[in-house]
Parts: sequence; C-alpha cells; structure tokens
Amino acid sequence: MHKGLPNFHMPDEERVVAAADALRMLSDPTRLKLMWALLEGEENVACLADLVGARPTAVSQHLSKLKLAGLVHARREGTFMYYTAAGDHLRTILEAALGETPAKQ
Repeated sequence: MHKGLPNFHMPDEERVVAAADALRMLSDPTRLKLMWALLEGEENVACLADLVGARPTAVSQHLSKLKLAGLVHARREGTFMYYTAAGDHLRTILEAALGETPAKQ
C-alpha cells in the first residue's frame, strides 16, 4: 500500500484548474505571440496586431480572452486600450516553452 512521499505537497484543486486554464489559453500561436510581445511592455491593439501579423479585430478578441483568463491587464486612455502582461511569472513559462529569452529583462 502507498504510504505517501515524504515532503510531498499536491497543489489544491483550484490552483491546478487555474494553471490548466492558463496553459490552454497559451496554446494558441497568436496568443503566445501576444504574450511574448507584452513581456516587452505595454502596447495597444494596433501595435500588437503589427507585431504578431494579425488583424486588429482578431488581436482584440484574443486579448479579451487573455484578460478573462487573468493573463493580461488592460487600461483605457481616451479611445485606446493598452495591455500589459499580468505578471512576470509568465516570462518563465514562455521562455521555457519557446527556448528563448525576450530582449527586455
């Protein structure tokens, strides 16, 4: 019979589900590119669309999903929305997944 592993701790179910949801959000190539770009700093939809090679409407929809997942933050300035990565912990995930380091550290 299994007696357990010494010093083993399983994360609680809520954290596991949240992590799985975040990773699912990052499984889309455009969203992955958006997150990579946002690690460089705050940007608006038009600039992000240019950087990732997608239409602004598509980028806006992806950013909305990333925002709902808690991976990006948004702020409004006049008629423009500016987006940032929700935390630097995402840098580690993206660097590991892509095998690269963003220019800005």
